[in-house]
Amino acid sequence: MSTSKSNTNKETTPEKQKHIIKVASPGRINLIGEHTDYNNGFVMPTAIDKKIYFELSKNSCVSQCNIFSETYNSWVQFDLNDFSKSNESWENYILGVVNELLKSGKELDGFDCKIRSELPIGAGISSSAALECGLAAGLNELFNLDLSKQEIAELCQAAENNFVGSQCGIMDQYASVMSKKDHLILLDCLSLDAEFIPADFKTCKILLVNTKVSHNLAEGEYNNRRKECEHALSIIQSRYTEVKTLRDVTIDLLQDCKSALTKTEYNRVRYVLEENNRVLNASQLIKSGELQNFGALMYQSHYGLKDLYEVSCNELDFLVKFTEEKDYIYGSRMMGGGFGGCTINLIEEAAIEGFIEEVTNAYEKEYNITPETITVVPSEGTVVS
Repeated sequence: MSTSKSNTNKETTPEKQKHIIKVASPGRINLIGEHTDYNNGFVMPTAIDKKIYFELSKNSCVSQCNIFSETYNSWVQFDLNDFSKSNESWENYILGVVNELLKSGKELDGFDCKIRSELPIGAGISSSAALECGLAAGLNELFNLDLSKQEIAELCQAAENNFVGSQCGIMDQYASVMSKKDHLILLDCLSLDAEFIPADFKTCKILLVNTKVSHNLAEGEYNNRRKECEHALSIIQSRYTEVKTLRDVTIDLLQDCKSALTKTEYNRVRYVLEENNRVLNASQLIKSGELQNFGALMYQSHYGLKDLYEVSCNELDFLVKFTEEKDYIYGSRMMGGGFGGCTINLIEEAAIEGFIEEVTNAYEKEYNITPETITVVPSEGTVVS
């Protein structure tokens, strides 16, 4: 039976008898290290103070589940014993988590869930991972599933890979679950070793500027980039059997294999190698308080994503270019999968209000779109109460 919607909920136990689990699951930003997680590289994300909120409770049904999204003003109702992929994309993140829990042998009964989100959809701050991780954490508590935080992150990545069909890496889910307040995560996506770095931005804040566009290339091209990197890796491995992942490839080794790769494949791998180095350098610069040098790496990251990885778009490029001559903005780049979404900007707090007015006017004039601006603060990961 496929998912279905209705305007009335199934009969459940009286409200006063319910034990309600509350969850706050955050979106995330990524300071630097884009498209490197699924290449077993390095990233520097953190959760933010914008979240999705859940209220979960068991109901009187053996297998009927009822979920209401305030964001979409919509029900999704399904049976644990018989459900299939939905035509509504947001529902598949919910169903994917449930599917992955059942596949792993976890026992669930019927439950009710209400969801309220303050995360903009399609902005590149991973509302999908917040949705997955919040539900998984809530069900873990509700049904005593005994999953660790890292297991929740890994299960949610598997749900997105296997059910939704997006071949994402682990970064979004790890950041959504594992983040610590006022810290960044230097995450090794091969070993999952993490270092928590104090997010000391001195007089600066993190400002997101949402293009309010999402080009339809995004989902398919994301998976294509992964395939391109995997194919390039297989060619390199045919020459160098000691290479296990792109982490083992050096610039010199890449140059040696250049003739065997297409120009596109060479550019993809070159970007990944350079971005990994930028992330490691960025972690040292953050620790030493060299914010302007850190910001320079953000710009380098953007132009690598634009020119070598080819996942930017005109709107993102416009917003980054607009910041380049402003000495109160230390760094700017596109963030997320690409082809739309947000730029992330390291900006002097005192200049934020004036910049927002200026960039809004310029962007409206260029594209007839009013951008959304969001100031975010590094926050804790998913919290269950």
